[in-house]
Amino acid sequence: MQRRRSLTRGEARITTSRASSRTAASIDAYLGVLDDERRATLSKLRRSIRAVVPAAEECISYGMPAFRVDGRVVAGFQATSGGCSYYPFSGSTLGAVGDALEGFQRTKSALHFPAHRPLPAALVRRLLRARMAELPPARAVRSRSTRRRD
Repeated sequence: MQRRRSLTRGEARITTSRASSRTAASIDAYLGVLDDERRATLSKLRRSIRAVVPAAEECISYGMPAFRVDGRVVAGFQATSGGCSYYPFSGSTLGAVGDALEGFQRTKSALHFPAHRPLPAALVRRLLRARMAELPPARAVRSRSTRRRD
């Protein structure tokens, strides 16, 4: 029996039927193996996320493309066999904007949508603003040269 290779840190397992056992080390690599419809939808979502949080670091977290701000993951997405999913990486974000999610399927931690119906940029903006409001304020880092010496 052949054992599946475990993921290394920073790799995403691509779970669509076309690329069932492939892994990706970057968002570009992840998107590169998807079918045209899912790639276009998730690329649009990626641009929407970057427009709201341009300083976010792109990464792979929990095996999916994600965006990190001040060391905290604030958004992620994934292609699924049924379409696409958006993950706020918080159990309370979707509830905070629940009224805007009418017509979409969701769980406590994910928003599911068909590839032919991308998330509107205004909804992505609202989701990210709600998620960013949950983050603790960034701590100021003092350099050694500005520390008081008593």
